[in-house]
Amino acid sequence: MSNSSSITQFLLLAFADTRELQLLHFWLSLGIYLAALMANGLVSIAVVCDHRLHTPMYFFLLNLSLLDLCTISTTLPKAMANSLWDTRDISYSGCAAQIFFFSFFIVTEYFLLAVMAYDRYMAICQPLHYGTLLGSRACVHMAAAAWGTGFLNSVLHTANALSLPLCQGNALGQFFCEIPQILKLSCSHAYLRELGLLLFSACLCFGGFVFIVLSYVPIFRAVLTIPSEQGRHKAFSTCLPHLAVVSLFVSTSFFAYLKPPSISSPSLDLVVTVLYSVMPPAVNPLIYSMRNQELKDALKKLMLSGVSQQQEAPRVSIHHISPVSSSW
Repeated sequence: MSNSSSITQFLLLAFADTRELQLLHFWLSLGIYLAALMANGLVSIAVVCDHRLHTPMYFFLLNLSLLDLCTISTTLPKAMANSLWDTRDISYSGCAAQIFFFSFFIVTEYFLLAVMAYDRYMAICQPLHYGTLLGSRACVHMAAAAWGTGFLNSVLHTANALSLPLCQGNALGQFFCEIPQILKLSCSHAYLRELGLLLFSACLCFGGFVFIVLSYVPIFRAVLTIPSEQGRHKAFSTCLPHLAVVSLFVSTSFFAYLKPPSISSPSLDLVVTVLYSVMPPAVNPLIYSMRNQELKDALKKLMLSGVSQQQEAPRVSIHHISPVSSSW
């Protein structure tokens, strides 16, 4: 047994015991990580470079892509390094950083999804007031509120969780450091304080979930009254992907943090954690671009411009070099 003052490192959950499975996990994780980086990076670049996407919806989508990049970069690289080098350890400061940044980005993403639901409500149910109520300043303020809420929540939970006395060893039942795993190592009634904070955050997140539901009820009513099939299809194509992301994210994260200990198991905890920490950053760009023609056109334009620049580069260089060569 050890207390928190003597702990210098934690032991993360190993995905496999054999070397072959560890390497398999490394390559699978590397593939998912690179795919998430490339997809979210392309969405971010397309939104920034294409002036047609400089609208509130794509501004919030840009924030979502940045959050996905940060979230998956907080958890997967360390897990991949441990699988590659056959280790389980993470330093105390590294664990604290993972707790802080993961809770920061995951809570910010949740409230950003609530803001995106409000954006869709205004665009579909209040189109005449959309431009005035959701101007550039209002969008920045709402995005800043989501980032600020996530930051304050992360500061409170990280400071409180790391101040708990730990006497149940240093082995964590997860592939990255998160607050529920730290609570399992606590041997003091002080953990009730963190449970109280988690309950408060859960109530706050539940309020956000109710807000999302209340936003989508009038959205679907308004969409069903659109006379043209093309108009209904376009409205559903922007709403259904967002609703799918919210459903996956909310259901798995709520289950992970609020499930009773009686149904907890290492394999179940691992699957649920992967579903809300790894899958959303990897599939969000696909979900949002698959049925969004404007974003697909912007990505196609971006790729074609990159190819054309590569093809024109040799001709440009020869054009600039040839006068110099003749003067010699």
